[in-house]
Amino acid sequence: MSSLYTKRAVTSFSNLLKSRFKIFSDPVHGFISVPRGLILDLIQTPEVQRLRRIRQLGIGYLVFPGAEHSRFGHALGAMALMHDSLLALTEKGTEISREEHTSALAAALLHDIGHGPFSHTLESNLISGFRHEAMSRILLAELNESFGGRLETALQIFDGDYPRRFLNQLVSSQLDMDRLDYLRRDSYYTGVVEGRVGVERIIKTLRVHPDTGGSEDRIVVEARGVHAVENFLIARRLMYWQVYLHKTVIAGDHLLRGIIRRVRMHLRNSDSALPEGASPAFLFFLENDITTDDLDVADVRNNYCALDDTDLIYSIKCWRKSADPILADLCRRFLDRDFFRVSYLDSQASDALKSIWTDRVRAYLKNAGLSTDETLEPDASYYLVFDQSDHSAYEHVENSIDVLQRDGSLIELSEAVRVSAIAGVSGRETRPYICYPKELGD
Repeated sequence: MSSLYTKRAVTSFSNLLKSRFKIFSDPVHGFISVPRGLILDLIQTPEVQRLRRIRQLGIGYLVFPGAEHSRFGHALGAMALMHDSLLALTEKGTEISREEHTSALAAALLHDIGHGPFSHTLESNLISGFRHEAMSRILLAELNESFGGRLETALQIFDGDYPRRFLNQLVSSQLDMDRLDYLRRDSYYTGVVEGRVGVERIIKTLRVHPDTGGSEDRIVVEARGVHAVENFLIARRLMYWQVYLHKTVIAGDHLLRGIIRRVRMHLRNSDSALPEGASPAFLFFLENDITTDDLDVADVRNNYCALDDTDLIYSIKCWRKSADPILADLCRRFLDRDFFRVSYLDSQASDALKSIWTDRVRAYLKNAGLSTDETLEPDASYYLVFDQSDHSAYEHVENSIDVLQRDGSLIELSEAVRVSAIAGVSGRETRPYICYPKELGD
Protein backbone atom coordinates (compact mmCIF):
# COMPACT_ATOMS: atom_id res chain seq x y z
CA MET A 1 0.00 0.00 0.00
CA SER A 2 2.79 2.38 0.93
CA SER A 3 4.63 1.44 -2.27
CA LEU A 4 1.55 2.28 -4.36
CA TYR A 5 1.20 5.58 -2.49
CA THR A 6 4.84 6.41 -3.18
CA LYS A 7 4.44 5.71 -6.92
CA ARG A 8 1.36 7.92 -7.06
CA ALA A 9 3.19 10.68 -5.23
CA VAL A 10 6.16 10.48 -7.60
CA THR A 11 3.83 10.48 -10.61
CA SER A 12 1.93 13.44 -9.23
CA PHE A 13 5.15 15.37 -8.58
CA SER A 14 6.41 14.51 -12.06
CA ASN A 15 3.20 15.79 -13.65
CA LEU A 16 3.48 18.97 -11.59
CA LEU A 17 7.00 19.62 -12.88
CA LYS A 18 5.89 18.83 -16.42
CA SER A 19 3.07 21.32 -16.20
CA ARG A 20 5.24 24.13 -14.84
CA PHE A 21 8.32 24.03 -17.07
CA LYS A 22 9.55 23.09 -20.52
CA ILE A 23 13.19 22.05 -20.77
CA PHE A 24 15.47 23.17 -23.61
CA SER A 25 18.82 21.41 -23.93
CA ASP A 26 21.47 24.00 -24.70
CA PRO A 27 25.09 22.99 -25.39
CA VAL A 28 26.37 26.23 -23.84
CA HIS A 29 24.35 26.59 -20.63
CA GLY A 30 23.03 23.07 -20.18
CA PHE A 31 19.33 22.56 -19.47
CA ILE A 32 17.27 25.76 -19.66
CA SER A 33 13.98 25.59 -17.76
CA VAL A 34 11.31 27.79 -19.32
CA PRO A 35 8.20 28.41 -17.20
CA ARG A 36 4.96 27.59 -18.95
CA GLY A 37 2.71 30.55 -19.47
CA LEU A 38 3.73 33.91 -20.91
CA ILE A 39 7.42 33.13 -21.56
CA LEU A 40 6.78 29.81 -23.29
CA ASP A 41 3.94 31.38 -25.29
CA LEU A 42 6.36 34.11 -26.46
CA ILE A 43 8.87 31.49 -27.57
CA GLN A 44 6.17 29.89 -29.74
CA THR A 45 5.38 33.15 -31.58
CA PRO A 46 6.43 33.51 -35.25
CA GLU A 47 8.58 36.52 -34.29
CA VAL A 48 10.78 34.37 -32.03
CA GLN A 49 10.67 31.20 -34.14
CA ARG A 50 11.95 33.27 -37.10
CA LEU A 51 15.23 33.65 -35.20
CA ARG A 52 15.93 29.96 -35.88
CA ARG A 53 16.44 30.93 -39.53
CA ILE A 54 18.90 33.77 -38.86
CA ARG A 55 22.52 32.87 -38.20
CA GLN A 56 24.02 34.44 -35.12
CA LEU A 57 27.33 35.30 -36.81
CA GLY A 58 26.08 36.28 -40.25
CA ILE A 59 28.81 35.42 -42.75
CA GLY A 60 30.84 33.85 -39.94
CA TYR A 61 29.63 30.33 -40.76
CA LEU A 62 31.62 30.54 -44.00
CA VAL A 63 34.78 31.17 -41.96
CA PHE A 64 34.28 28.98 -38.89
CA PRO A 65 32.75 25.59 -39.86
CA GLY A 66 30.97 25.16 -36.54
CA ALA A 67 29.36 28.60 -36.48
CA GLU A 68 25.96 27.44 -37.70
CA HIS A 69 24.15 28.58 -34.53
CA SER A 70 21.12 30.83 -34.74
CA ARG A 71 19.72 33.91 -33.04
CA PHE A 72 17.13 31.65 -31.43
CA GLY A 73 19.70 29.85 -29.29
CA HIS A 74 21.19 33.20 -28.29
CA ALA A 75 17.76 34.53 -27.28
CA LEU A 76 17.20 31.50 -25.03
CA GLY A 77 20.70 31.85 -23.59
CA ALA A 78 20.28 35.54 -22.75
CA MET A 79 16.97 34.74 -21.07
CA ALA A 80 18.59 31.92 -19.05
CA LEU A 81 21.36 34.22 -17.84
CA MET A 82 18.77 36.84 -16.94
CA HIS A 83 17.06 34.26 -14.73
CA ASP A 84 20.35 33.37 -13.04
CA SER A 85 21.19 37.04 -12.47
CA LEU A 86 17.81 37.83 -10.93
CA LEU A 87 18.14 34.88 -8.55
CA ALA A 88 21.66 35.99 -7.56
CA LEU A 89 20.49 39.55 -6.88
CA THR A 90 17.52 38.29 -4.86
CA GLU A 91 19.85 36.22 -2.69
CA LYS A 92 21.77 39.41 -1.89
CA GLY A 93 18.74 41.23 -0.59
CA THR A 94 17.23 42.94 -3.64
CA GLU A 95 13.52 42.23 -3.76
CA ILE A 96 12.23 41.43 -7.23
CA SER A 97 8.55 40.77 -7.77
CA ARG A 98 7.22 37.90 -9.85
CA GLU A 99 5.99 40.37 -12.49
CA GLU A 100 9.40 42.04 -12.67
CA HIS A 101 11.10 38.66 -12.96
CA THR A 102 8.83 37.53 -15.80
CA SER A 103 9.07 40.90 -17.56
CA ALA A 104 12.87 40.91 -17.39
CA LEU A 105 12.93 37.39 -18.87
CA ALA A 106 10.65 38.56 -21.68
CA ALA A 107 12.83 41.61 -22.39
CA ALA A 108 15.95 39.42 -22.58
CA LEU A 109 14.22 36.86 -24.79
CA LEU A 110 12.89 39.47 -27.22
CA HIS A 111 15.82 41.89 -27.30
CA ASP A 112 17.02 40.63 -30.73
CA ILE A 113 13.76 39.84 -32.56
CA GLY A 114 14.40 42.85 -34.81
CA HIS A 115 17.47 41.31 -36.44
CA GLY A 116 17.39 40.83 -40.20
CA PRO A 117 19.05 38.24 -42.47
CA PHE A 118 22.66 37.44 -41.57
CA SER A 119 22.30 39.48 -38.37
CA HIS A 120 24.46 42.64 -38.44
CA THR A 121 25.80 42.22 -41.98
CA LEU A 122 23.00 44.03 -43.81
CA GLU A 123 21.62 46.12 -40.95
CA SER A 124 21.77 49.47 -42.78
CA ASN A 125 21.68 48.10 -46.34
CA LEU A 126 18.04 47.04 -46.47
CA ILE A 127 16.72 50.02 -44.49
CA SER A 128 18.65 53.29 -44.52
CA GLY A 129 19.90 54.35 -41.09
CA PHE A 130 18.45 51.22 -39.52
CA ARG A 131 19.45 49.56 -36.26
CA HIS A 132 17.84 46.30 -35.26
CA GLU A 133 16.93 47.62 -31.79
CA ALA A 134 14.35 49.91 -33.40
CA MET A 135 12.58 46.97 -35.04
CA SER A 136 12.86 44.91 -31.85
CA ARG A 137 11.05 47.68 -30.02
CA ILE A 138 8.26 47.86 -32.62
CA LEU A 139 7.75 44.10 -32.65
CA LEU A 140 7.79 44.00 -28.84
CA ALA A 141 5.05 46.63 -28.79
CA GLU A 142 2.98 44.61 -31.27
CA LEU A 143 3.41 41.50 -29.16
CA ASN A 144 2.28 43.49 -26.14
CA GLU A 145 -0.98 44.27 -27.92
CA SER A 146 -1.39 40.64 -28.98
CA PHE A 147 -0.89 39.50 -25.39
CA GLY A 148 -3.36 41.99 -23.97
CA GLY A 149 -0.83 44.38 -22.41
CA ARG A 150 1.04 41.71 -20.45
CA LEU A 151 4.37 42.96 -21.84
CA GLU A 152 3.94 46.55 -20.67
CA THR A 153 6.58 46.22 -17.96
CA ALA A 154 8.91 44.40 -20.36
CA LEU A 155 8.57 47.35 -22.74
CA GLN A 156 9.47 49.79 -19.99
CA ILE A 157 12.50 47.70 -19.06
CA PHE A 158 13.55 47.51 -22.73
CA ASP A 159 13.18 51.29 -23.13
CA GLY A 160 14.95 52.08 -19.86
CA ASP A 161 11.83 53.78 -18.51
CA TYR A 162 11.12 51.36 -15.69
CA PRO A 163 11.69 52.99 -12.25
CA ARG A 164 14.16 50.28 -11.21
CA ARG A 165 17.00 51.08 -13.58
CA PHE A 166 19.08 47.98 -12.83
CA LEU A 167 16.61 45.80 -14.75
CA ASN A 168 17.32 47.74 -17.94
CA GLN A 169 21.08 47.44 -17.31
CA LEU A 170 20.73 43.67 -17.29
CA VAL A 171 19.22 43.95 -20.80
CA SER A 172 21.49 46.66 -22.21
CA SER A 173 24.79 47.76 -20.66
CA GLN A 174 28.50 46.92 -20.61
CA LEU A 175 27.69 43.77 -18.61
CA ASP A 176 24.29 42.82 -19.98
CA MET A 177 23.04 39.28 -20.51
CA ASP A 178 23.25 39.74 -24.28
CA ARG A 179 27.03 40.18 -24.20
CA LEU A 180 27.62 37.51 -21.59
CA ASP A 181 25.76 34.97 -23.70
CA TYR A 182 27.06 35.80 -27.15
CA LEU A 183 30.70 35.79 -26.09
CA ARG A 184 30.46 32.34 -24.52
CA ARG A 185 28.16 31.01 -27.28
CA ASP A 186 30.21 32.32 -30.19
CA SER A 187 33.42 31.10 -28.56
CA TYR A 188 31.91 27.62 -28.21
CA TYR A 189 30.68 27.36 -31.81
CA THR A 190 33.72 28.93 -33.47
CA GLY A 191 36.25 27.08 -31.31
CA VAL A 192 38.03 30.36 -30.48
CA VAL A 193 39.01 29.67 -26.88
CA GLU A 194 40.04 33.27 -26.21
CA GLY A 195 36.34 34.14 -25.97
CA ARG A 196 35.67 31.92 -22.97
CA VAL A 197 34.65 34.01 -19.98
CA GLY A 198 33.67 33.22 -16.42
CA VAL A 199 29.99 34.03 -16.84
CA GLU A 200 28.96 32.33 -13.60
CA ARG A 201 31.61 34.21 -11.63
CA ILE A 202 30.49 37.55 -13.04
CA ILE A 203 26.81 36.87 -12.34
CA LYS A 204 27.54 35.76 -8.77
CA THR A 205 29.43 39.01 -8.08
CA LEU A 206 26.80 41.39 -9.48
CA ARG A 207 25.04 43.61 -6.97
CA VAL A 208 22.35 46.26 -7.04
CA HIS A 209 23.52 49.49 -5.40
CA PRO A 210 21.78 50.50 -3.26
CA ASP A 211 20.37 47.06 -2.39
CA THR A 212 16.76 48.25 -2.35
CA GLY A 213 16.85 48.91 -6.09
CA GLY A 214 15.26 52.38 -6.17
CA SER A 215 15.21 54.97 -8.93
CA GLU A 216 18.93 55.73 -8.44
CA ASP A 217 19.99 52.09 -8.39
CA ARG A 218 22.61 50.58 -10.66
CA ILE A 219 24.32 47.29 -11.35
CA VAL A 220 27.79 47.13 -9.81
CA VAL A 221 30.43 44.43 -9.43
CA GLU A 222 31.75 43.29 -6.09
CA ALA A 223 35.50 43.69 -5.66
CA ARG A 224 35.99 39.90 -5.78
CA GLY A 225 34.62 39.84 -9.34
CA VAL A 226 36.96 42.46 -10.80
CA HIS A 227 39.33 40.03 -12.50
CA ALA A 228 36.46 38.08 -14.05
CA VAL A 229 35.17 41.33 -15.56
CA GLU A 230 38.67 42.26 -16.69
CA ASN A 231 38.94 38.90 -18.45
CA PHE A 232 35.49 39.46 -20.01
CA LEU A 233 36.58 42.78 -21.56
CA ILE A 234 39.83 41.32 -22.87
CA ALA A 235 37.94 38.34 -24.30
CA ARG A 236 35.50 40.70 -25.99
CA ARG A 237 38.34 42.60 -27.65
CA LEU A 238 39.95 39.36 -28.85
CA MET A 239 36.66 37.95 -30.14
CA TYR A 240 36.02 41.05 -32.21
CA TRP A 241 39.36 40.88 -33.98
CA GLN A 242 39.43 37.09 -34.29
CA VAL A 243 35.77 36.43 -35.12
CA TYR A 244 33.41 39.37 -35.65
CA LEU A 245 35.94 41.45 -37.59
CA HIS A 246 37.89 38.52 -39.04
CA LYS A 247 39.36 39.45 -42.43
CA THR A 248 37.42 36.76 -44.28
CA VAL A 249 34.18 37.81 -42.57
CA ILE A 250 34.81 41.38 -43.73
CA ALA A 251 35.45 40.11 -47.27
CA GLY A 252 32.21 38.13 -47.28
CA ASP A 253 30.28 41.12 -45.97
CA HIS A 254 31.57 43.34 -48.78
CA LEU A 255 30.70 40.69 -51.35
CA LEU A 256 27.12 40.40 -50.08
CA ARG A 257 26.66 44.16 -50.01
CA GLY A 258 28.07 44.40 -53.50
CA ILE A 259 25.46 41.93 -54.74
CA ILE A 260 22.68 44.02 -53.22
CA ARG A 261 24.05 47.22 -54.73
CA ARG A 262 24.31 45.61 -58.18
CA VAL A 263 20.77 44.23 -58.05
CA ARG A 264 19.42 47.63 -57.04
CA MET A 265 21.15 49.17 -60.04
CA HIS A 266 19.34 46.75 -62.37
CA LEU A 267 16.01 47.34 -60.64
CA ARG A 268 16.40 51.11 -61.03
CA ASN A 269 17.19 50.68 -64.72
CA SER A 270 14.30 48.21 -65.20
CA ASP A 271 16.48 46.01 -67.39
CA SER A 272 16.21 42.29 -68.01
CA ALA A 273 19.51 41.22 -66.41
CA LEU A 274 17.80 39.73 -63.35
CA PRO A 275 16.51 36.16 -63.74
CA GLU A 276 13.11 35.19 -62.35
CA GLY A 277 12.66 33.59 -58.96
CA ALA A 278 14.09 35.90 -56.30
CA SER A 279 12.43 36.22 -52.88
CA PRO A 280 9.50 38.71 -52.99
CA ALA A 281 10.19 39.90 -49.43
CA PHE A 282 13.84 40.55 -50.30
CA LEU A 283 12.92 42.33 -53.54
CA PHE A 284 10.54 44.58 -51.60
CA PHE A 285 13.49 46.19 -49.83
CA LEU A 286 15.63 46.32 -52.96
CA GLU A 287 12.93 47.95 -55.08
CA ASN A 288 11.94 50.57 -52.50
CA ASP A 289 13.96 53.19 -50.68
CA ILE A 290 13.00 52.31 -47.11
CA THR A 291 14.20 54.43 -44.18
CA THR A 292 13.71 54.24 -40.42
CA ASP A 293 10.77 56.64 -40.84
CA ASP A 294 8.89 53.82 -42.61
CA LEU A 295 9.11 51.24 -39.82
CA ASP A 296 5.53 51.91 -38.76
CA VAL A 297 4.24 51.03 -42.24
CA ALA A 298 2.54 47.61 -42.16
CA ASP A 299 4.04 46.43 -45.48
CA VAL A 300 7.54 47.23 -44.25
CA ARG A 301 7.09 45.30 -41.01
CA ASN A 302 5.37 42.35 -42.68
CA ASN A 303 8.02 41.97 -45.36
CA TYR A 304 10.81 42.39 -42.83
CA CYS A 305 9.38 39.67 -40.61
CA ALA A 306 9.15 37.40 -43.67
CA LEU A 307 12.88 37.78 -44.30
CA ASP A 308 15.56 35.39 -43.10
CA ASP A 309 18.84 33.93 -44.36
CA THR A 310 16.97 31.56 -46.69
CA ASP A 311 15.56 34.44 -48.75
CA LEU A 312 19.02 35.78 -49.48
CA ILE A 313 20.60 32.43 -50.33
CA TYR A 314 17.72 31.53 -52.64
CA SER A 315 17.86 34.91 -54.40
CA ILE A 316 21.63 34.76 -54.84
CA LYS A 317 21.33 31.30 -56.38
CA CYS A 318 18.85 32.73 -58.90
CA TRP A 319 21.00 35.78 -59.69
CA ARG A 320 24.00 33.58 -60.34
CA LYS A 321 22.38 32.94 -63.74
CA SER A 322 22.21 36.67 -64.51
CA ALA A 323 23.13 37.95 -67.97
CA ASP A 324 25.19 40.60 -66.17
CA PRO A 325 28.69 39.09 -65.83
CA ILE A 326 29.51 41.23 -62.78
CA LEU A 327 26.41 40.16 -60.85
CA ALA A 328 26.81 36.53 -61.91
CA ASP A 329 30.44 36.56 -60.78
CA LEU A 330 29.67 38.19 -57.42
CA CYS A 331 26.94 35.61 -56.74
CA ARG A 332 29.19 32.74 -57.79
CA ARG A 333 31.92 34.00 -55.49
CA PHE A 334 29.55 34.14 -52.55
CA LEU A 335 28.02 30.70 -53.10
CA ASP A 336 31.38 29.05 -53.81
CA ARG A 337 33.12 30.96 -51.03
CA ASP A 338 35.55 32.51 -53.48
CA PHE A 339 35.90 35.68 -51.41
CA PHE A 340 38.05 38.73 -51.96
CA ARG A 341 41.23 39.25 -49.96
CA VAL A 342 41.43 41.77 -47.12
CA SER A 343 44.84 43.19 -46.26
CA TYR A 344 45.39 45.57 -43.37
CA LEU A 345 47.31 48.79 -44.00
CA ASP A 346 49.69 50.61 -41.67
CA SER A 347 47.80 53.86 -42.26
CA GLN A 348 44.91 55.27 -44.27
CA ALA A 349 45.39 54.66 -48.01
CA SER A 350 46.89 57.56 -49.93
CA ASP A 351 45.45 58.81 -53.22
CA ALA A 352 48.49 57.38 -55.02
CA LEU A 353 47.91 53.91 -53.56
CA LYS A 354 44.23 54.04 -54.46
CA SER A 355 45.08 55.02 -58.03
CA ILE A 356 47.53 52.12 -58.40
CA TRP A 357 45.05 49.55 -57.14
CA THR A 358 42.21 51.00 -59.20
CA ASP A 359 44.26 50.55 -62.38
CA ARG A 360 45.08 46.95 -61.38
CA VAL A 361 41.44 46.09 -60.72
CA ARG A 362 40.27 47.66 -63.97
CA ALA A 363 42.87 45.68 -65.93
CA TYR A 364 41.78 42.48 -64.18
CA LEU A 365 38.09 43.05 -64.98
CA LYS A 366 38.81 43.77 -68.63
CA ASN A 367 41.15 40.79 -69.09
CA ALA A 368 38.66 38.47 -67.37
CA GLY A 369 35.89 39.62 -69.71
CA LEU A 370 33.79 40.93 -66.82
CA SER A 371 33.71 44.56 -67.94
CA THR A 372 34.22 46.87 -70.91
CA ASP A 373 35.96 50.21 -71.38
CA GLU A 374 32.63 52.02 -70.99
CA THR A 375 31.77 50.43 -67.63
CA LEU A 376 35.19 49.86 -66.06
CA GLU A 377 34.94 52.77 -63.62
CA PRO A 378 31.62 51.82 -61.94
CA ASP A 379 32.34 48.08 -62.18
CA ALA A 380 35.66 48.42 -60.36
CA SER A 381 33.89 49.70 -57.24
CA TYR A 382 32.47 46.20 -56.67
CA TYR A 383 35.94 44.64 -56.66
CA LEU A 384 37.97 47.24 -54.76
CA VAL A 385 37.15 48.66 -51.35
CA PHE A 386 39.18 50.89 -49.05
CA ASP A 387 37.69 50.96 -45.58
CA GLN A 388 38.51 50.45 -41.91
CA SER A 389 37.48 48.22 -39.01
CA ASP A 390 37.06 49.71 -35.57
CA HIS A 391 35.98 48.47 -32.18
CA SER A 392 35.93 49.49 -28.53
CA ALA A 393 35.60 46.78 -25.87
CA TYR A 394 34.98 49.17 -22.98
CA GLU A 395 33.51 52.68 -23.20
CA HIS A 396 34.35 53.74 -19.65
CA VAL A 397 33.50 57.40 -20.19
CA GLU A 398 29.91 57.04 -21.42
CA ASN A 399 28.99 53.76 -19.74
CA SER A 400 31.35 52.81 -16.95
CA ILE A 401 31.47 49.63 -14.87
CA ASP A 402 31.49 50.45 -11.16
CA VAL A 403 33.12 48.29 -8.52
CA LEU A 404 31.73 48.01 -4.98
CA GLN A 405 34.56 48.17 -2.46
CA ARG A 406 34.53 46.37 0.85
CA ASP A 407 33.94 49.68 2.65
CA GLY A 408 30.80 50.31 0.59
CA SER A 409 32.32 52.93 -1.73
CA LEU A 410 32.17 52.77 -5.53
CA ILE A 411 35.08 53.20 -7.93
CA GLU A 412 35.31 52.92 -11.70
CA LEU A 413 36.73 49.62 -13.00
CA SER A 414 40.02 51.05 -14.25
CA GLU A 415 40.79 52.26 -10.72
CA ALA A 416 40.30 48.77 -9.31
CA VAL A 417 42.60 46.82 -11.65
CA ARG A 418 45.89 47.29 -13.42
CA VAL A 419 45.48 50.44 -15.49
CA SER A 420 47.48 48.97 -18.38
CA ALA A 421 45.05 46.07 -18.75
CA ILE A 422 41.95 48.27 -18.95
CA ALA A 423 43.75 50.85 -21.09
CA GLY A 424 44.34 48.10 -23.62
CA VAL A 425 40.61 47.55 -24.12
CA SER A 426 39.38 51.12 -23.59
CA GLY A 427 38.90 53.54 -26.42
CA ARG A 428 38.41 52.76 -30.10
CA GLU A 429 40.96 50.75 -32.05
CA THR A 430 40.96 51.35 -35.81
CA ARG A 431 42.51 49.24 -38.58
CA PRO A 432 42.39 50.49 -42.19
CA TYR A 433 42.31 47.86 -44.92
CA ILE A 434 42.00 47.18 -48.65
CA CYS A 435 39.65 44.55 -50.13
CA TYR A 436 40.39 43.18 -53.63
CA PRO A 437 40.28 39.96 -55.75
CA LYS A 438 42.81 37.32 -54.73
CA GLU A 439 43.73 36.91 -58.38
CA LEU A 440 45.65 40.19 -58.17
CA GLY A 441 48.14 38.75 -55.67
CA ASP A 442 49.60 40.74 -52.77
